[in-house]
Amino acid sequence: MRLLLFFLTAFAVFYGLPAFAELPALLPMEDFFKNPQSAAFSISPDGNLLAFARPWERRMNIYIKDLETGNERRITSATERDISGFFWKGNDKIVYVQDTGGDENFHVFVTDLKGSKHTDLTPFEKVRAGITDDLEDDPVHMLIEMNKNNPEVFDVYRCDINTGELVLVAENPGNIAGWGTDHDGKLRIAIQTDGVNTSFLYRTTEDEEFRNLITTNFKETFSPIMFAYDNKNIYVASNLSRDKVAIYTFDPEANKTLDLIFEHDEVDAGSILHSKKRKIITGVTYTTDKTYYKFFDKQREELQKTLEKFFPAYEVVPIDMDDDERKVIVRTYSDKTRGAYYIYDSNDNSISKLADLSPWLHEGQMAPMKAITYQARDGLTIHGYLTTPAGVEAKDLPLVVIPHGGPSSRNFWGFSSVTQFLANRGIAVLEVNFRGSVGYGKSFWQAGFKQWGRKMQDDLTDGVLWTVEQGIADRKRLAIFGASYGGYAALAGATFTPDLYACAVSYVGPSNIFTLLETIPPYWKPFLEMEYEEIGDPVKDKELLEEISPVFHAEKIKIPLFVAQGANDPRVNKAESDQIVEAVRKAGKEVVYMVKENEGHGFQNEENRFDFYRTLEEFFRKYLGSR
Repeated sequence: MRLLLFFLTAFAVFYGLPAFAELPALLPMEDFFKNPQSAAFSISPDGNLLAFARPWERRMNIYIKDLETGNERRITSATERDISGFFWKGNDKIVYVQDTGGDENFHVFVTDLKGSKHTDLTPFEKVRAGITDDLEDDPVHMLIEMNKNNPEVFDVYRCDINTGELVLVAENPGNIAGWGTDHDGKLRIAIQTDGVNTSFLYRTTEDEEFRNLITTNFKETFSPIMFAYDNKNIYVASNLSRDKVAIYTFDPEANKTLDLIFEHDEVDAGSILHSKKRKIITGVTYTTDKTYYKFFDKQREELQKTLEKFFPAYEVVPIDMDDDERKVIVRTYSDKTRGAYYIYDSNDNSISKLADLSPWLHEGQMAPMKAITYQARDGLTIHGYLTTPAGVEAKDLPLVVIPHGGPSSRNFWGFSSVTQFLANRGIAVLEVNFRGSVGYGKSFWQAGFKQWGRKMQDDLTDGVLWTVEQGIADRKRLAIFGASYGGYAALAGATFTPDLYACAVSYVGPSNIFTLLETIPPYWKPFLEMEYEEIGDPVKDKELLEEISPVFHAEKIKIPLFVAQGANDPRVNKAESDQIVEAVRKAGKEVVYMVKENEGHGFQNEENRFDFYRTLEEFFRKYLGSR
């Protein structure tokens, strides 16, 4: 057998084929994209019960587990759509949200722990609802926001979860983009926008009118994060007079920025860690190649060190605690595993596994993700991640570049089902934080303004060519595949660099910037002027938008194209995909077009994911020669 293996490997190398005997086993596509075994664990305030999500009838439903007895029971019975999110309301109720067919008009529901009574607290058609404050110290009420009276903006209501009664707390005058409460649940912050400028409004008590403290252009950040626990000063994220976002304390009564809490030379500050029990902030996060912590509190730092001793080879994240902060829900992960959930008990320094997310995927068969940098053609440093298949030399591989959505977003190091699926098929994957991505300071973000299809696209092209120059990618086997803005970038790659790629895949991606801006959800309209500055104004920048919209240049697309779309997508209307498919077919080219009638901005239902990635696999096998 060893001699046969030698000849097979030698044959593959001699004829320029991958040494397939060294690759991990070819895993079923479904293993990468099926629902997790269990996920989203949360502990009750008293520390006695767990809530978590688990598949039932192929949909993620909510279960309750008694930590003392180990007994479990399902309390929801969703069959059409996953439960999108949930949290504890006291020790005896669960609040959850769910939309219909991907329309993103989320309703807020409450149920008891037997699942015997489910109440839709926002039973209104074509209305989007969300939680302003769960009022965790109030067993009966929550603050809910809805766009029931005006689809473009959200009013705040006090909701009685027992009766469903809604009492208006704050009526939106038409220009409030967000609301904030103090630790007593009082509505004391409002963020106002005129479409370009953002104002931070504040009031000392709910009896007062809001007053404007500071106004900034949307290109700068001055955002409240949370009140200090005395409900006086506020922690804010700001990049005023600086490039990178830092965290400060701010005195709203004096309208004065006080102490610098955290800054980083290379990247924006991330989130704040805090202890409700001890009423202090305990640290902050920031992300360079990975996400790191800066601790201000010895106890929180010791907790992190203790957990990392249990799992030295993994990223370890405490995600929930009981009110006593003794029992901690812990999530582990890496680039090679979705990871697992554990419960840590500081009373006896014990840790117990709750569930692996995807136990059918084994780390030894996954590929490593490495942080990389390269220089764009204008000298700008671009960061990203490169994953090459395990078991073979990173040389002359088929490669797929995956632009992220947003585009005001970014890629992170960690496990990606898509990335690992492609790597298992023998494909290298490049994920780029092109200019316009967030997290690297405002100059880097603003460098992407009005650069759709231009310098933002050049950054992707330059990254792909960098992998070719490094000898990693095969120049003849390159592809581009993305969702949302990434779907646009895929279409732009096929249109504006037609000789670079062998094929392209657009997943819920826009093709016509004019119609994209015309059909955004109504609650995005207050930000439309910002979109004009970031992307382009349909009137003032008409020529630019015509130049960068792939639909107007479909005759340039000469490579195979795969387009996927949810019929109910409220962000990227189905017409975006219809237009490009029609235009490319009119130009005499073939397009694989997949539409799911019960989906929105991305395919959430498991069977639809399977259909999409099954087609994607065949598409790349055909045009990239992948495994």
